[in-house]
Amino acid sequence: MTERLLSDPAPGFRPAGFYRGSAEGYRLLPFRFLRFDRDRCILVNDVGEYLFVSPSTLHEFVQHRLSPTGAIYRELKRKHFLLDSASEGALELLAAKYRTKKSFLRGFTGLHIFVVTLRCEHSCPYCQVSRVSADRTRYDMSPETAHKAIDVMFRSPSPDLKVEFQGGEPLLNFELIQFIVEAVEARNRKERRDIQFVVATNLALLTDEMLEFFRKFRVFLSTSLDGPESLHNANRPRPGNDSYKLTVDGIRRARAALGEDTVAALMTTTRRSLAYPREIVNEYVTQGFRSIFLRPLSPFGFAAKTGQSIGYSMNEFVCFYEAALGHILDLNGQGVDVRETYAQLILTKILTPFATRYVDLQSPAGTGISVAVYNYDADVYASDEARMLAEMGDCSFRLGNLHRQSYEELFGGRLLRSVIANSCVESLPGCCDCPYQVYCGSDPVFNYATHGDVVGHRPTSDVCTKNMAIITLLLRLLEEGDSETTKILRSWVWSKRTNQEVESVRSGAHES
Repeated sequence: MTERLLSDPAPGFRPAGFYRGSAEGYRLLPFRFLRFDRDRCILVNDVGEYLFVSPSTLHEFVQHRLSPTGAIYRELKRKHFLLDSASEGALELLAAKYRTKKSFLRGFTGLHIFVVTLRCEHSCPYCQVSRVSADRTRYDMSPETAHKAIDVMFRSPSPDLKVEFQGGEPLLNFELIQFIVEAVEARNRKERRDIQFVVATNLALLTDEMLEFFRKFRVFLSTSLDGPESLHNANRPRPGNDSYKLTVDGIRRARAALGEDTVAALMTTTRRSLAYPREIVNEYVTQGFRSIFLRPLSPFGFAAKTGQSIGYSMNEFVCFYEAALGHILDLNGQGVDVRETYAQLILTKILTPFATRYVDLQSPAGTGISVAVYNYDADVYASDEARMLAEMGDCSFRLGNLHRQSYEELFGGRLLRSVIANSCVESLPGCCDCPYQVYCGSDPVFNYATHGDVVGHRPTSDVCTKNMAIITLLLRLLEEGDSETTKILRSWVWSKRTNQEVESVRSGAHES
């Protein structure tokens, strides 16, 4: 019995020699495929190159029956789906593209989030961090904890370090922000790393003193803008009902003091937002932003408790996204320079071999190896979502504590190794055979929060539903859209400011 099992291929599988081809024929290179529509299949290889073929052509291809003189043969060869005797250097080129796709692994943890306080004067119903009232100072990070976090951060081998201040509302503990920035700058005179500072703030408490400090140390600001005034104020209430006014005024003042490109904004989609895709996009254009990141709710913090009142199905979000993206493309056609950031990230993965370093679209996930979170209480988490989960009472993804564990124990322990091993889409059920895997990623913390384990269940996953729909939409626009639409989408990837914009959202982190 054992001898037969070892010698016979499993039912439904061809012997290995079938895929090698003959000296005169061609060999198949790794790829995945699915039926895109009734007349076409899409083939995608390990570096994201894709090709549409008919089902009959796919059958002939895998049966090694394609003529080497045909146009489809030449296209399959050019895009690294097959090798033949004339493919000298093709494997080396394919390997170089694959190394480029995985280049985000090179530097290890580059984004370091300092949660300087949980206090906040807003009461947003979708708040993902379970903020506390503005007078509870025991939820502030201490200088001693900040010093420990700085020491751990500089243990990272990454030549580029981004220091992001989060809360709550971090400006409520501005003195500690000053302390950390000055300490990092002093330490870096010896370390000589490329340092960037970002404060994720609602801007309501922004003062001229803060702006002067931010100007001196080249600090960037990230804020929230959920749409027109009535929608923003409803989504992000505060005493006085003036959240929108303070945000817009803060954006104007920050740009005047720090420069036009020093302020970024993110929006969160609530049930109320779904009716206003055009108005939300128009608000960003009115406020002078050249990009908008259309984001759904996340199942953490108060957002998990208020889901019934502000939530929606992922299919509803996809409809909202399609309408907003369509309006953005129309505006581009009218000469308005604005783009959708999530589409830009995915298009970069579809059209180039380059990595985006956006942790939600990486394999393995960026959890811990791209981002680390130092909480106000000195606990260390593998991602912002892991910290949010802990605020809900589940510390499954706590790596340790700054005062009790060393760098090696925090980032070399069994927990992080297990999380990373279970976030490689190349080996996850439901992902390993999906042709979109090279454009996608797996978030083990999100999977755990929604399905109870780090692997998750793709058929019922909201992330899978969203990404499958958006990737399919973008591929249709690239292949079936008019020449102007295709030109616009490609310009989002290849423009001079694309790298800066993609870098500004690489964390997938959640602002105040």
